[in-house]
Amino acid sequence: MKQKLKRELKIFALTVKSVPAYVTVPFVLAVFCMNLLANKSIEGLPEWLALDCGIIVSWVAFLSMDTVVKRFGAKASTYLSLFAIFISLVFCLILFIGSVIPGAWGESFTQNGGGINAALNKTFGGTWYVLAGSTVAFIASAVINNTVNYFTGKLFRKKPDGAAAYFVRSYVSTAVGQFADNLIFAFLVSHFFFGWTALQCVTCALTGMVAELLCEVVFSPVGYAVCRRWEKCGTGAEYLEFINGENGK
Repeated sequence: MKQKLKRELKIFALTVKSVPAYVTVPFVLAVFCMNLLANKSIEGLPEWLALDCGIIVSWVAFLSMDTVVKRFGAKASTYLSLFAIFISLVFCLILFIGSVIPGAWGESFTQNGGGINAALNKTFGGTWYVLAGSTVAFIASAVINNTVNYFTGKLFRKKPDGAAAYFVRSYVSTAVGQFADNLIFAFLVSHFFFGWTALQCVTCALTGMVAELLCEVVFSPVGYAVCRRWEKCGTGAEYLEFINGENGK
């Protein structure tokens, strides 16, 4: 048991070390912003439809995960997701501390400043059920996305590293993962605390999935180009050698 734990910690450390910062940083920022933007619902939509602003950035996280799965595998992507969640929660705690420190936000110096100041403190301080629901939903959807991506890729035996394989596995996993993320959050948070109906929860999950999948379609060529560059440059060689060596035992 102790040896297994040490091995997993080694893999976790190698994952964080091996994935380039230009992927890790946007990934972590996207996860953090998802928690913050989930506090704001989008108005002007039909009664049967409800969306929150988290959809404008969540595709970045899924694009990052799909890229990491392709090069490093599903476990590495899941570990990177846990790392992103941890960093996000740390900074959510920092924002909470900032929200309870006595003082005034810049916007509070306008009309109804007291109400604005209180609202900003609550928004940046976070609401426990929004943060908890978002965290649970993202962890579950990350595992789902990474697993579906990995096994979808296994279906392409002739050209597993080709463009078609990358795009199909990315689109399928993103659709399933995004739907799961939206649906879990909607039923855990929006249904109980915001008064959404079950129909709104499902339509939110579906429409959010479509919107985020379209973003994946637009930007997936960038992800594929990044993967090709990683293969050409040998990015993550230390991680892959360790994993392959362990599997070869």
